[in-house]
Amino acid sequence: MTLLQENISFGNRRLVGQKKAIEQIERTFRSNRLSHAYLITGPAGTGKTAFALAMAEVVNGVDHLTDLKGTGASKKSSWFTHPDIHLFMPLPSNMGNSELQSRLELLAEDPYEIVDFSLRPALGDVESSKNRRAFYSISYYRDDIRPKTVLKPNEGKRTVIIITGIDTMRKESANAFLKLLEEPSGNVMFILTASKTDQLLPTIVSRCQHVRLNPLSQEEVTQGLVRFDDIPEEDARFLSRVSGGNYALTRFLDLKTLQKTRGQTIEFLRYTYTQDAQELLTLIQNWNSSLNTESQIALCNTLEQLLRDIMVYRETQQSSLIANIDQLDVIKKFCSALKDAKLEEMIEQLQELKYLLYQNVQFKLIFTSLSFRFGSLMRGIDSEITREDPWKHLPAFINQP
Repeated sequence: MTLLQENISFGNRRLVGQKKAIEQIERTFRSNRLSHAYLITGPAGTGKTAFALAMAEVVNGVDHLTDLKGTGASKKSSWFTHPDIHLFMPLPSNMGNSELQSRLELLAEDPYEIVDFSLRPALGDVESSKNRRAFYSISYYRDDIRPKTVLKPNEGKRTVIIITGIDTMRKESANAFLKLLEEPSGNVMFILTASKTDQLLPTIVSRCQHVRLNPLSQEEVTQGLVRFDDIPEEDARFLSRVSGGNYALTRFLDLKTLQKTRGQTIEFLRYTYTQDAQELLTLIQNWNSSLNTESQIALCNTLEQLLRDIMVYRETQQSSLIANIDQLDVIKKFCSALKDAKLEEMIEQLQELKYLLYQNVQFKLIFTSLSFRFGSLMRGIDSEITREDPWKHLPAFINQP
């Protein structure tokens, strides 16, 4: 009997989008030609962990994330209670076992729950911005991960080892892990996830079957929010526009706050162009103090979508292609007044800024720098302070109230 019968759709009870990757895994499961290692890659929030958990469940016959229609061999309710499915995530050096267990329990309730220490440093304080660097140390690998790889399956077909964020694995740990991939046990199956494949050892990548998850479309995010999170469709469509393809993060955004900041992004562009320093600093300081990291990133996505709409309308003059159709008058005025604005470079600057926010760089500093750069780019000229000399923004930072 195949792992997945023809009338069964992989991950149909919970996975959002990813049609191409789902079809790839369905072909693999129906052929019964399992690899000993899979590497699932893709941007943040696209469902890499959820996808890995769904794969592990199907391999060991768990009827949960996938409706197996009575063909499941296991009586366990989910991956969380199955003795042959083991999930590991990057850990800070100062973390206790109880805190890890709490995060696994959240993930058991919802495979799209944000449990990464880098994005959610403290479970009880959603506003926390404390930087907790998480990684796979050599002791973590030797004491916790490797012992699980020698276990024979208890009741499933394979001992499945899920290692999320393997791109955070330290070099010594990665070299030790590589030996397992080079000499795999017939009973063990590895499912790895990574956002940045360039940080992985090429030899690890080459020994895995690759499953690529793409950024989710706005329609896919909308469908997920409506189906799984009971969000009204109109609100879901608004949230999807600022999601940046990140479904997992979008579910935790505050709708009222986002609707308020959406109007403020237009003010930000206006103050930036007029070089109204006092209004700019007041607005940026307000965002810095009132928005958590997730909402700050959503703010960047909102601003990026507006800039993309302006760029599309400037090139096509077709309002049907605009996502922010209710802002059409603003978009038209921008195109008319700022015909030479370097919109592509403005969007590139925003994308770089979002990366810095994930690295816990202070929002007010980088957004002040952004306003300087936007002031030049909106006029069609290069920024006076180049990317090679970012330190020259320092006097402005020091003089902030």
